[in-house]
Amino acid sequence: MHLIVDQYGVFVSKHQGRIRVVKDKERLAEVPILHLEQIMICGDGIGLSSDVVRVCAEEGIPIHFVDSIGNDYGALMHGGITGMALTRRAQLRAGDDERGLMLAQAFASGKIQSQANLLRYAAKNRKESDPDLHHDLMRTATEILDTLPSVRAMRGVLTEETRAALMGFEGMSSARYWAAVARIIPDDLAWPGRETRGARDRFNQALNYGYGILQTQVRTALILAGLDPHAGFLHADRPGKPSLTLDLIEEFRQAVVDRTLIGLVNRQVEIGQGDDGLLDAATRKRIAEKILERLDSTEPYEGKRQPLRHILQCQARHIATFVRGERPTYEPFVMGW
Repeated sequence: MHLIVDQYGVFVSKHQGRIRVVKDKERLAEVPILHLEQIMICGDGIGLSSDVVRVCAEEGIPIHFVDSIGNDYGALMHGGITGMALTRRAQLRAGDDERGLMLAQAFASGKIQSQANLLRYAAKNRKESDPDLHHDLMRTATEILDTLPSVRAMRGVLTEETRAALMGFEGMSSARYWAAVARIIPDDLAWPGRETRGARDRFNQALNYGYGILQTQVRTALILAGLDPHAGFLHADRPGKPSLTLDLIEEFRQAVVDRTLIGLVNRQVEIGQGDDGLLDAATRKRIAEKILERLDSTEPYEGKRQPLRHILQCQARHIATFVRGERPTYEPFVMGW
């Protein structure tokens, strides 16, 4: 069970075997610790007792912190699960040899294939109702996949030049992908195209917030696999930048966030904004709930359907075994259609 706490002025405390959320003496929620998988603090002015921090650390329950625009700015979890020096040393060495380039290629190719497959998924549902759009989406998916041979053909070690080339191929596929997405969401969203920082429109804000929620889950998976979330391959290392988290999230953006939010807006689920021009609290909570629900749904993986949350953890472990030399290759996750 996931506990999402998003109201200003609430206090989260421990009472016997339960986590309790209270505001002005009113009990808003109470969850048995036995059933709790994680706590998400999604807002400002929220109090958290030291007893909650301690019991969550003891029980291996992560506490994530996300602000109102989707910035994943921190987490609390037991330090013992991060103590895998062998894996982290191997991870750092991999950045200096051919394994680094192989991982960067895999992250880029996984995203490119999933972008194409999401468009194919959207096209499949429009074959009868809108044949022209069906044809255009399938054609765009093919054009996106045309970048794959160039991504896969690169050889050598990871350098600034090879990383820039991979990001260039990813950028070309993303431009085609987002142009196609504009055609499968309602016109009344008045979507200006993909924007990240400083987005003022509802759909971009929803995407950014959804990616922030997903980022908390990716970071936890990497830490549980013994990896350093800040030592990446496709994304360059910078102080405070969770580069490996941003690498692995590329494989899951379409399957977890894009598909979920495109589905919501096409079902006319309201994406509301407050007076400050940002997503309102009800919308943020709805997005967080839907993203976490989607992670519990299944996708084809290694010969059978498995929950996306399990797939994410498996992919993190596959990165770890690859950098340790226990796995000859690393294959990205690609969403089905």
